[in-house]
Amino acid sequence: MRTSTHLYGQLFNQLSQHSRVRDLRHLKALAWMVSALLYSGELNLAAWEPYVLSRAQKAQSTERRWQRFMDNNRIRVMAIYLPLVLAALSGWKQQRLYLALDTTVLWDRFCMIHLSVVCCGRAVPLLWRVLEHGSATVAFEEYQPVLRRARWLLRHHQDVMLLADRGFANHELMKWLRRSHWHYCLRLPCDVLIHTTRRYPLKVGTLYPPLGEARLYQNVGLWLDGEHRCNLVLATVQGAKESWAVVTDEPASLQTLWQYALRFQVEELFLDSKSGAFELQDSRLRSATALERLYLVAAIALLFATSQGMAVQLAGFRQQVDPHWRRGISYLKIGLRWLQEVIHKGRTLLPCVALLPNDPQPCFASLKAKHHYYDHIWFERVRSIVCKPCHTFN
Repeated sequence: MRTSTHLYGQLFNQLSQHSRVRDLRHLKALAWMVSALLYSGELNLAAWEPYVLSRAQKAQSTERRWQRFMDNNRIRVMAIYLPLVLAALSGWKQQRLYLALDTTVLWDRFCMIHLSVVCCGRAVPLLWRVLEHGSATVAFEEYQPVLRRARWLLRHHQDVMLLADRGFANHELMKWLRRSHWHYCLRLPCDVLIHTTRRYPLKVGTLYPPLGEARLYQNVGLWLDGEHRCNLVLATVQGAKESWAVVTDEPASLQTLWQYALRFQVEELFLDSKSGAFELQDSRLRSATALERLYLVAAIALLFATSQGMAVQLAGFRQQVDPHWRRGISYLKIGLRWLQEVIHKGRTLLPCVALLPNDPQPCFASLKAKHHYYDHIWFERVRSIVCKPCHTFN
C-alpha cells in the first residue's frame, strides 16, 4: 500500500496545485479514485476499494463515498480538469493545435460529445459533455457550448485546426469556424451538393476518383445555396472502406488528407476509455451528470498516465516496459505499465512532465507499419490528380 499512497500523494499535489474546488475533501476523494483506477483499470466504483486507504470498515462505505462524489452538484468538473490539461499544453503555443470533435454512444442511451487534443499518436481529452441521447448524431446547439469554451481557453493559441467527421458538416459549424478564425478539415457526406462553373450543383459522390487517385478543387460552394466557399479534396485511398471528401479553408493538397487522418486518433481514445485501458462500459452509473463526473476520473487518469509514459521515454526507461525495439505501444500504455511495475517491482514513480508537442520516437506496432510510415503511405498510395481551380472545371 506504500506505492498506492505515494501515487495518491503525487496526484493530490497536482490537483491541489492547479484545480479549483470549494472543498478540499473533493480533491482527496478524486485523487484516491484516480489512483485506484490507474491500478485496477476499471471504471467501476466497487472495484476501487482494495486500492484506497480509509478508516471505513465496510466496502459499502467506501463505495458510497464515491457515489456521493458522482451525485454532488457542487463539484465543477471543468474547474478541476481544465487547469490540469492547460498546464500540460503550456509548451504548445508555437505549435499547431489539432482538435478532434467526435461523439460516442454508451448503452444506446447516452451520447458523449468529446473534444480532444491530438498528441503523439493518440488524443488527450480536453472537453466533454454527456447527453441522454441515443444517437451519435447531435445538433449544432448541443456541441456549440463545448466549442465556445474551447475557443476561450485556447485564445492564446494562434493556430488551431478542428477535425470532424461527416456528422458535423453543417452551415452553423462553418459559420462559427469562420467567425472564430479556426482552420478546419471536415469530411462531407456523399450527398452534399457542391457548386462549380456548371449551371447546376453536383453531388460530391458523383466526383469520387478511381482507386489510388485524388482530385483537388479550389473555391467550391457547398450545399444548395452555395454560400460557403472552401477547398475540396476527393480521394479513394487503398485500404480505406469509402472514398473521402474533405473540405478545408487552406489550399487543397494531399497534406489535407494527412491532417484529416489525425482525427482517427480519437477513436483510439474511445477504445482506451471503453475497453482498451479502462472499462467505461462496465460502469453502473445511468445519469448524464454522474457520467460527466465519472469521466473526470478517467480523463485525469488518461492525462496522468500519458504524462508518465512520456517521462519514461525521456528518462530512457521505455524498453523496461515496451518489448519492441522501437516504440511499439502508446505513451498511455507505457505509463500504465510503468505504474503497474511501480506496484509489483518497486520501480520509481517519475515526476510528471508536460505533454510533448513533437513525438521523439514515433510508434510502430510492427516492421510493416514502420515501412509504411517511412514510405509515406498516405502519399505514395494516392496518385494525385492536381486539378485546376474550379473556374476551369469541366
